[in-house]
Amino acid sequence: MSKQYFGTDGIRGRANSFPMTAEVAMKVGMAAGLSFQRGSHRHRVVIGKDTRLSGYMIENAMVAGFCAAGMDVFLLGPIPTPAVAMLSRSLRADIGVMISASHNPYYDNGIKLFGPDGYKLSDEIETRIEGMLDKDLSRQLASSEGLGRAKRIDGVHDRYIEFAKRTLPRSMSLAGLRVVIDCANGAAYKVAPAALWELGAEVFAIHDEPNGFNINDNCGSTAPQSLCDKVREVRADIGIALDGDADRMIIVDQNGEIVDGDQVMAVIAESWHQAGRLAGGGVVATVMSNLGLERHLGTLGLTLQRTKVGDRYVVEHMRAHGFNVGGEQSGHIVLSDFATTGDGLVAALQVLACIKRSNRPASEVCRKFEPVPQVLKNVRFTGGRPLESEPVRAMIEEARQRLGAAGRLVIRPSGTEPLIRVMAEGDDPSLVETVVDDIVGAIGSIKTAA
Repeated sequence: MSKQYFGTDGIRGRANSFPMTAEVAMKVGMAAGLSFQRGSHRHRVVIGKDTRLSGYMIENAMVAGFCAAGMDVFLLGPIPTPAVAMLSRSLRADIGVMISASHNPYYDNGIKLFGPDGYKLSDEIETRIEGMLDKDLSRQLASSEGLGRAKRIDGVHDRYIEFAKRTLPRSMSLAGLRVVIDCANGAAYKVAPAALWELGAEVFAIHDEPNGFNINDNCGSTAPQSLCDKVREVRADIGIALDGDADRMIIVDQNGEIVDGDQVMAVIAESWHQAGRLAGGGVVATVMSNLGLERHLGTLGLTLQRTKVGDRYVVEHMRAHGFNVGGEQSGHIVLSDFATTGDGLVAALQVLACIKRSNRPASEVCRKFEPVPQVLKNVRFTGGRPLESEPVRAMIEEARQRLGAAGRLVIRPSGTEPLIRVMAEGDDPSLVETVVDDIVGAIGSIKTAA
């Protein structure tokens, strides 16, 4: 059954338009609340959000839905996605909710759901909830005396800050490091600078004044230029850019050069391997990770296990096969010794610890391999299935043959936007560029003809 509401990372769309309406949000609260009834105890849900204006609307609608289902609601306010996952377990909630569209602009929003174990819901559970959204649930809702209550919880920022700090050895101090943190005007605007400062770093926080509209606006992990400039301006040792809900990050070295998630995974995996704590014999990443990462891990006797795009699939593979380091090139880094989902701050702390221990600059510590030339281009489409067109399929097959065994080609529809992503990599940069342009052109011609 294809899903109408849920995508690769929960439900997402333009705020106040289907499916991100107050009505749908309330129904999600009802359906999810009914799905996680587990006995006669008072059921509870924790709800966090990022800093988007529409978060107020979605939050209140979901509160109504969960209370109607008989669940008590604990409101966390603006807080990172990984904090919601952590607090779902810590507060013994039956379900956790993060209201966020991650790295998208302010006018989008989304709903991410976590189970009582802090993990994102499986496709099976999402399908079950989705099947309830267009049904009349009134007969299943709580009685008048069984309605839930809602209240705001204090101290959640302190809980998360202490959790993040405890992922480093007690003796570890970041004293002497000058760190710029780009909070993307998002969910971590309070907790990330505070955690770094409490660990001893000299902290320069930027984009830490959200106003409901400026989340991810020319800032954060998808637009790091201002971070690069600030690192050079204050002569910082390192810069860290989070996204709107702080479940991903990228690094900027002391020269203002960007370090992506593949390099970060290599840094952490090598460090943990040397310390004897790397589980699974390698790293789990997606089909989008650079071939250079796979080759580098191979020189260490480690493997790179690939999944389809989406950090939830990375986590599923890690759990099934006993890995404790995984992630995405975009900066979702999952360290399962600490967390059940990507955590930008915790991953950054691991990199800072490597820099501190080695007493070497970030440009040396964070450059573990030379990336294989890689080109990624997006083609927007408004309808139809261009990848099923015979000319497009023929062009894709020809491109695979031209790249051969020394290259890779990945073509996939976006799970959150009406885009087709075309990625190729190989040792010949001109060939890589050519095959991507050819495929993009073929898809574009189908779109134009339609």
